[in-house]
Amino acid sequence: MNLSADQSARAASRVVRIAVDCMGGDHGPSVTLPACRAFLAAHPEAELLLVGRPEALEAARDWPRCTIVPASEVVEMDDPVEIAMRRKKDSSMRVAISQVKPGEDGTAAADACVSAGNTGALMAVSRYVLKTLDGIDRPAIATVMPNQKDGYTTVLDLGANVDCEPEHLLQFALMGSALVSAVQGKSQPTVGLLNIGEEVIKGNDTIKKAGELLRSAANRGHLNFCGNVEGNDIFTGRADIIVCDGFVGNVALKTAEGLAAMLSSFIKQEFTRNIFTKLAAIVALPVLNRFKNRVDHRRYNGAALLGLRGLVFKSHGSADAFAFEQALNRAYDAARNRLLDRVHDRIVETLQALPAVAPADSQIPVAKTA
Repeated sequence: MNLSADQSARAASRVVRIAVDCMGGDHGPSVTLPACRAFLAAHPEAELLLVGRPEALEAARDWPRCTIVPASEVVEMDDPVEIAMRRKKDSSMRVAISQVKPGEDGTAAADACVSAGNTGALMAVSRYVLKTLDGIDRPAIATVMPNQKDGYTTVLDLGANVDCEPEHLLQFALMGSALVSAVQGKSQPTVGLLNIGEEVIKGNDTIKKAGELLRSAANRGHLNFCGNVEGNDIFTGRADIIVCDGFVGNVALKTAEGLAAMLSSFIKQEFTRNIFTKLAAIVALPVLNRFKNRVDHRRYNGAALLGLRGLVFKSHGSADAFAFEQALNRAYDAARNRLLDRVHDRIVETLQALPAVAPADSQIPVAKTA
């Protein structure tokens, strides 16, 4: 997949254009606009397409390097997917995603899209508008979580696919490997399959079958599969990538965020109990600030929707301005580093070998060759 002439020109000049669904999420423009303003201040080469109801975006009308793209409808956080797909065809979410799709002349208005909207709707609309890469059945949401090795563990899927077949988990592993290889420069990142135990015999039928597919792929050199991992391994750094279905991944993500917030709250309570603990807090302030920074889930906001023919990033629906800005940063870095092309190339190369990797009864689609 090659960049269009318009996208290549912007890449060469280091200009990245991002389409922002300003109406999505729990807070809409009250969060997205301040985040966009801060992002523009930090990235003088970037440009933004602010998508939403013009009256709601009036404050940004005269901002430099910004263009307001009107959209008359909003996909609410509790809207069913059918509503977003069939009834709200002029929603800010759909219009923003459409900016990433090349037109008849092969050019696209934006290099990436960011939305904090309804996850199910974002996945469905993105898949409908942009289509999936050859050989990929479903997009998957992937993001990084901090680990004890002062690095990051990439986890997918985090909510795009509640129910998955074993073949989907294999595809997630391939996409995750491509993502980590492209962004972190690791040629053979390790892949773990999230399970209730490390033993091969544990897990439901889907997990057991997925384990067989992953081991088969690893035996033929297409993956660096390290076996089953448990929930705590997300944070030990045992694997570079951890694969699971969207239901489990989303629960794990929200649990981790809640735990981090609770620990921060406990520490604050203990250091504010009396005058002596407050004095101790002053002494320990540099350490406390570093701890708070390391566990602040807002710093890791911005998940890639992998497997699409375009870059789409999902922000938490409850994100504040700081968190939404991080999602914009991730989209910016991905577009600037041509993540879409690099991930696509890795996926195609690996999927072409899948007939030799998968069991005879596997229904995994094979990437088309030229």
